[in-house]
Amino acid sequence: MPAKTKLDSDLLIVLSDVARHMRTYSDQVARKHGMTRAQWIILSRLERRPNLSQSELSALTEVSPITVARLVDRLEAQGLVKRCSDPADRRIWRLRVTPAAEPVLREIKQFRGKLYRMMTEGIDATEIDALASGLQRMKENVSRQRRTAAAAVELVDA
Repeated sequence: MPAKTKLDSDLLIVLSDVARHMRTYSDQVARKHGMTRAQWIILSRLERRPNLSQSELSALTEVSPITVARLVDRLEAQGLVKRCSDPADRRIWRLRVTPAAEPVLREIKQFRGKLYRMMTEGIDATEIDALASGLQRMKENVSRQRRTAAAAVELVDA
């Protein structure tokens, strides 16, 4: 069991505040570039993992399938993403970024670097590593609990 700290009662609030500030700032910057933060996330995920299906992208981003479909529709209309048929299953579309997305992806990378530098200013590298490790563990803990709760609901509904 970790030692108690004075932040025990405030940790959830601080995490929530940091995430909200980061999302708000990212939304503002993305809008200045004529896009949404969600569109930036979709593009970034597809650049890292091309050929995802919409279903896989939905699971990866933890966004509903209909929301992902609408975001992909908009990105496709802008010429930044293309849907390609899956040779193994004609019902599935594989998603890829297009060459037209390269300037947008460069902007996203520049912004991410700027955001990282701004957020970690004055924080020692070992503290950042420990924080990242702790947050990853928290994410895993919450994800495991969500899966357990979802499985319990499925058993009750069956």
